Amino acid sequence: MPDMSASASLAMTQLVTLAKEVDKDKVTPGVLGFIVFAVMAVAVWGLMKSMNHHMSRVDFKEPPDPEAQPSGEGAEATGPAKQQQG
Repeated sequence: MPDMSASASLAMTQLVTLAKEVDKDKVTPGVLGFIVFAVMAVAVWGLMKSMNHHMSRVDFKEPPDPEAQPSGEGAEATGPAKQQQG
């Protein structure tokens, strides 16, 4: 397996030279901050796409409550409108 430290140090050397060109009194996130933000944005987009895919596959059907009254005549007879009319 090749040694990756040589290429990493070369990349860091190039980034350090870019950082020296920036004004010392101005604080900015720089290229590394943008790269981290872009990677996080792509990761969130991928997670949201995956969640949407998985949620669309869910088929949730709630079983009826055995203790609930049917919505037929029992609900009409005990309602407040029925008592006021009678």
